[in-house]
Amino acid sequence: MQTLQGEKINLRALEPTDLEFLYQLENDESIWQMSNTTQPFSKYVLKEYLANSHRDIYEVKQLRLVICTTNNKKTIGFLDLFDFEPKHRRAGIGILIFNVEERGKGYAAEALRLIANYAKGHLNMHQLYANIMADNDRSIQLFKKAGYVKSGVKRDWIVSAKGFQDELLYQLLLNGEG
Repeated sequence: MQTLQGEKINLRALEPTDLEFLYQLENDESIWQMSNTTQPFSKYVLKEYLANSHRDIYEVKQLRLVICTTNNKKTIGFLDLFDFEPKHRRAGIGILIFNVEERGKGYAAEALRLIANYAKGHLNMHQLYANIMADNDRSIQLFKKAGYVKSGVKRDWIVSAKGFQDELLYQLLLNGEG
């Protein structure tokens, strides 16, 4: 699908061969706070998830795509559309480049551009939104650079080892109004 192919990365559907990468990512406690995860996932549960990942976004209200490099097809992360609301033509978005050495290369920025084009052109969406912890400067800069605008603050929304933290709401209106 041309819409999901970029210069540096491609976005593709989940495959059974993604099990090990998914297992590693979902069980990395350092990122649990971002995904509201509180317990590890078994390979059995993740295998079932992969087996059902073909289900339509209109049915399950979520679309998870794999981020792969174009040069060597290496799996480097995931991009999720979640809480898909076709009536209101919006969805939440989350993105993770898993390995630190793959960050800062423009992969996430390109993935956000590709998914915005796909969401507008194929899903007829009006907006995407991201919930970002107030201390996550890299994500804030990434989404701002992609055209997302800060539209709200949820005070003391997330509890962490640091105590309660604010969560910021960033929105991208796909008709170009910011």
